[in-house]
Amino acid sequence: MRGLVVLVTLACFATAQHQTLIDYLERRLLAIEDRISLWHEQTARYASELRELKQQMLSQLENLDKEKETLRMNLDGVGTRVDRVERELDYLETQNGAQPCVDVDDKLIEQQVTLVKEKQKAKYSKLSDCSDMISSIKAMKILKRVGGPKGMWTKDTSSGSGKVYIFNGTDEDTIHEFASVQDFSRSLGMSLSKNLKLPSAWRGTGHVVLNNHAYYINQAEEIMVVKYDMKNSSVTDSAVFPVQDHVPPYGLTPETVMDLAVDEEGLWVIYASRQNERYISLAKMDGNSLDNEQMWDTNCPRENAEGAFVICGTLYVVYNTKQPGRSRVQCVFDVNDMVTNEEAPLVYFPKRYGTHSSLKYNPQEQLLYAWDDGYQILYKLIMKKKLEV
Repeated sequence: MRGLVVLVTLACFATAQHQTLIDYLERRLLAIEDRISLWHEQTARYASELRELKQQMLSQLENLDKEKETLRMNLDGVGTRVDRVERELDYLETQNGAQPCVDVDDKLIEQQVTLVKEKQKAKYSKLSDCSDMISSIKAMKILKRVGGPKGMWTKDTSSGSGKVYIFNGTDEDTIHEFASVQDFSRSLGMSLSKNLKLPSAWRGTGHVVLNNHAYYINQAEEIMVVKYDMKNSSVTDSAVFPVQDHVPPYGLTPETVMDLAVDEEGLWVIYASRQNERYISLAKMDGNSLDNEQMWDTNCPRENAEGAFVICGTLYVVYNTKQPGRSRVQCVFDVNDMVTNEEAPLVYFPKRYGTHSSLKYNPQEQLLYAWDDGYQILYKLIMKKKLEV
């Protein structure tokens, strides 16, 4: 009996120890679960904070990329301006006289103006036997549309050259050269062109190409004709045009401060000044030395004029009509007095898009190269002899 009591007592003690162990293990498990739950919460918070930090870093990186691109563009712009300033300084150092000679240059210009006025009274001596004049426009061909609304395109007007030159805009310094009209026609934009960088920017659309030289108008304090050798990439000569108080020769294209033209006789200058403000003036220029040989005051008004060209010593001024896209030759001036306005035929241009920003005659082809609102146009001319009028 006593042994049974001992056994029961031992059993009860063992049961109590077992229950105590189970309670301990349950408490430990609960503590572990609490710590795991805390770890989960902390891990979720850390992950959220990392995501926010990542977003902030990405946003800052994007801002840095934008600032980097802006800085790069600014640096490129500064580099371009520095290059242009260096080229213009080089050009001024090599082409212009020293500052102390400015007064002498002004006196020289006054002497040239006086000399030119005396030459106006002299009879013009023809350099060729050309006696053609326009009878009508046979055809118009629109080659393509490239560049801005204002510009000039032409061939080298010397014989044997097929190259085409694009002067896009009215204040640029890069000529686009194409090997032929065919290359220009099939080119996607300017992709097939060779870029020719000038030492200074041109002004307006009054430029010509003759004997592999670009003659362009540059305007700083004075209007200059610059002769640029495109083969050797150098300025051959430059000259200040000896006329004071310039005004644009064409009322409808004020960007053109002076217009150069080439015909069978050589190089011409179409201009206007405040001394004869209502009318267009004409000058014959030596293409080699850029000396002015003779000057004339014409009776062709500037008002409503959109362009002009010279053929065999006759100036043809084109005016805009009241009909949109229509213009005509309304005034002529012949340096040899062989053609008058009363005798000249009425020459109408076919209907187009807007107003000519340039008209360039090629004496080798008897074609007019025109720029009209970004369209490059060719006009085929029908000619007749002046004596047949």
